[in-house]
Amino acid sequence: MPSDKDILLALFEAALGAALPEGKFKDRLPAPPKGRTLVLGAGKASARMARAFEAEWGRPCEGLVVTRYGHGCATRQIEIVEAAHPVPDAAGQDAARRILALARSAGPDDLVVCLMSGGASALLTAPAEGLTLEDKQALNTALLKSGAPIGVMNKVRKAVSAIKGGRLAAAIAPARCVTYLISDVPGDDPGAIGSGPTIPEASDPAAVLALMRRYGVPVSPQVEQVIRANRVGGDPLPGQEVHMIATPLMALEAAAAKARDFGLAPLILGDAIEGEAREAATVFAGIARCAAAHGRPLAAPGVLLSGGETTVTVRGTGRGGRNVEFLLALAVALSGAPGVSAIACDTDGVDGTEDNAGAWFDSTVLAAAEQAGLSPVDRLDDNDGYGFFAALGGLVKTGPTLTNVNDFRAILVR
Repeated sequence: MPSDKDILLALFEAALGAALPEGKFKDRLPAPPKGRTLVLGAGKASARMARAFEAEWGRPCEGLVVTRYGHGCATRQIEIVEAAHPVPDAAGQDAARRILALARSAGPDDLVVCLMSGGASALLTAPAEGLTLEDKQALNTALLKSGAPIGVMNKVRKAVSAIKGGRLAAAIAPARCVTYLISDVPGDDPGAIGSGPTIPEASDPAAVLALMRRYGVPVSPQVEQVIRANRVGGDPLPGQEVHMIATPLMALEAAAAKARDFGLAPLILGDAIEGEAREAATVFAGIARCAAAHGRPLAAPGVLLSGGETTVTVRGTGRGGRNVEFLLALAVALSGAPGVSAIACDTDGVDGTEDNAGAWFDSTVLAAAEQAGLSPVDRLDDNDGYGFFAALGGLVKTGPTLTNVNDFRAILVR
């Protein structure tokens, strides 16, 4: 029987394989247009999506896609540019300007293919009239530190954007618009993926301002004025198509199939888990303990699988993203329970802003930490999951995967 580490890594690899765009366009390609085929896109998976689309389209096309630094790949016809994530930069602003110009150039005989995935919110940055890039940077930084769930962040981002919330689709009209999505959001809401550049959504300034105040995000008079003025209707545009080609549930189902290959009973607890990472970890630890002791909600040997996007309210000065935060909190809550191991990784290959996708541990983790002179509770208080697992050799490093269906978590119970 493979080791717990080998099994956990194999489950993660299976999840990643299901999230890749290759082969996902074949049965969803639109009819060729009389005019041009323009390909526009943004997100951590957008460069790989562009390469996969080119391969399956098999006809001339042109366009521009913006992805995160280090997440690009070679394409034949579609230009790939890179920009900053999660805090936008000038490269992202320039890419958004060029993408809007291409969209506006499309005529009624043209086809515009839009490739959107998680990360597009930061990468496709076009401040609404009255705001600067520096304003958007400050707002994004405040949102990331606020602990607000991704849905709230995206509502705010739409409200201060000239391209999100369906504004790109409005620029594309009257050309035909076909959007392909890789979901990184709980519930797979098309309007939430990348803040929905091609998904019209009616503005609600009062609701957005209330959310910002609820999560302690500063609202200057200038920002409030822009949000109230930057209105857009929510009526769908004629001739639009939207296709979801990869989702968190697809990844979890692939991991479940791999678990069965190992003789493990899989149980998918959900693909849309949200909330504070450490609080979610406490709940999952209780479920794992119940499984180990009572065979409920699954009998050992089995694996508990989940996805979604937790959040971290930053209190300390440590390093690490939400996955190592979840995993460290899980280790603390399990208190070295025998026969339980776990992995938590971001499917884009980058947990937070570090060089790891996530981490893993087995039931020896607390003993190993004590021997190394590490206090898991102190490291958790300092939001330093990265430092904790780095010291124990528990980091998982994949490099950029060029896809993104959000977090992947597996808890193995023997």
